[in-house]
Amino acid sequence: MTDIKVKNEFLPIDTAAPLLAVQDLKVEFRTANGVAKAVNGANFRLAEGETLAILGESGCGKSVTAQAIMGILDTPPGFVTGGEVRYRGVDLLKLKEDQRRQVRANRIAMIFQDALSALNPVFTVGFQLGELFRKHRGMSRADAKKRAIDLLEQVKIPAARQRINEYPHQFSGGMRQRVMIAMALALDPEVLIADEPTTALDVTVQAQIMNLLAEVQRERNMGLILITHDMGVVADVADRISVMYAGRVVEEAPVYDIYARPAHPYTKALLESIPRVDLKGQQLSVIKGLPPTLTNIPPGCPFAARCRYARDVCRQDPAPPAYQVTHSRTARCHFWKEVAGVE
Repeated sequence: MTDIKVKNEFLPIDTAAPLLAVQDLKVEFRTANGVAKAVNGANFRLAEGETLAILGESGCGKSVTAQAIMGILDTPPGFVTGGEVRYRGVDLLKLKEDQRRQVRANRIAMIFQDALSALNPVFTVGFQLGELFRKHRGMSRADAKKRAIDLLEQVKIPAARQRINEYPHQFSGGMRQRVMIAMALALDPEVLIADEPTTALDVTVQAQIMNLLAEVQRERNMGLILITHDMGVVADVADRISVMYAGRVVEEAPVYDIYARPAHPYTKALLESIPRVDLKGQQLSVIKGLPPTLTNIPPGCPFAARCRYARDVCRQDPAPPAYQVTHSRTARCHFWKEVAGVE
């Protein structure tokens, strides 16, 4: 056991506990059209130096899960209604807001999807980077500027000393994303959440950003949560994958197991829909239908209406439990053996 200082208080940190553990997390949005259950009992863990990819279609709850972990949900309409988010044994959901802010800034950081929207257009990149050191480390403007330059150089932005005085719109999409990475790394967090960090970037720049994230993770031994809908992006970088659908983690497994033998019909359908060179000229597989409306999630398995393995039991409450496929793998499907092709 050890302590971290938050304001003038100390929080007991259990160094033997998982770096980050999310248990039965539930988040809902209360709107004029009803209550949308965006996250319905998400469960996963993250270890030091591990990359966990959270994968799924748009609207499945990936980004909302990240926002709940960070404590940046817009309330109202978003509310965390259940579960735990434990960092080193400390339940972040039970902290006061000023305590949460300090943990968020120093221990857990996030790279947002749209760098241009996340950066303030009226301040220079140097000012925004330096503000982190002035506010959280009490540095002078001169020292904060030096650290900001160092960070830009670490994320491989050319001519960092000159570019630190430029504004976000003067950077390309890839360079802005590097600035966001620099901001996230500024206070040496142990957990880094990257929410669709390569969206809207061309393939070459995507590879550069992913390589950069992998490099800084190795250097700092951080836990990395990579949120994406692109199974091709995670194949080379992830250690484990959590597949989400309608706010639930429907399958979690080591990356090799997911690609070699998926155990949930949704995971299998996602893999089959990836274009492949060896299937040139053949019709691309698609997942028919649409995800359920989150204000009216049907009973049983939420994927049943789109699933070729579905039977009557799949459409009845309760939803399938998380079956233990192996000691390191779970799948929420009554017929996971049939899906995976095992006896």
